[in-house]
Amino acid sequence: MIHNILKDKPTKLFIFFTAFFVANALIAECIGGKIFSLEKLLGWTPSNFTLFGQKNLAFNLTCGVLLWPLEFVVTDIVNEYFGPKAVKRISYTAIALIAYGFIMFYFAMAVPPADFWYGTGIADGIPDMSKAFNGIFGQGMWIIFGSLFAFLVSQLVDVTVFHKIKKHTGENKVWLRATGSTLISQLVDSFIVLFIAFKIGKDWSWQLVLAICLVNYAYKFTMAILLTPLIYLVEKRIEKYLGAETAHKMKQAAMGKVNE
Repeated sequence: MIHNILKDKPTKLFIFFTAFFVANALIAECIGGKIFSLEKLLGWTPSNFTLFGQKNLAFNLTCGVLLWPLEFVVTDIVNEYFGPKAVKRISYTAIALIAYGFIMFYFAMAVPPADFWYGTGIADGIPDMSKAFNGIFGQGMWIIFGSLFAFLVSQLVDVTVFHKIKKHTGENKVWLRATGSTLISQLVDSFIVLFIAFKIGKDWSWQLVLAICLVNYAYKFTMAILLTPLIYLVEKRIEKYLGAETAHKMKQAAMGKVNE
């Protein structure tokens, strides 16, 4: 039986997308503790603009946003070929494994470090390796919960919007349903994670939450547009791999799951 599964191209494709989706999400969560300047990355001077009365704002983003747009690309592709149930399944799997990962991070932080390990980073300017390790992996619980909850809700929103658009467009206008669903779901994601992690968790003002939300969403909005051609490229590769007939049947079956 296992040989039949491994020979089945749609099954292998789903396993690949699931593995990438989960790994990409976990990596994004792990690197999300670093804040970088988008303007400096592009060689620009920081903007220092004002929104909702909040001054000196710039495009300072978590490194996690470098990878999150790929999650929504995979979501749209899985939606296209496997349907909403498949998207929900890989989303629940990703959330469960990310939660497991953070539990293991906290377990590793609690394990007593070896005495000699403390000073092993002195040559690199790290006087206490244990504090450095805990500082990197010890994200606040509100941030973790906010991120996971926002991820789940935004995925469900993406699935719903994607198929509502597809019901009206059929297999045409991939750009409309892919980009449209991502733009809406990313707005939801940006607001929920900031609301939970910083409004509830840090008691930020509404003005600051909304200002940072719009800054983050502006980046995600731009990336959603820029990555649209990638969806067409991946779909062409998939249809070449599966064959046009199989790919068409999968798309039809995916649409049939909408009313289940």
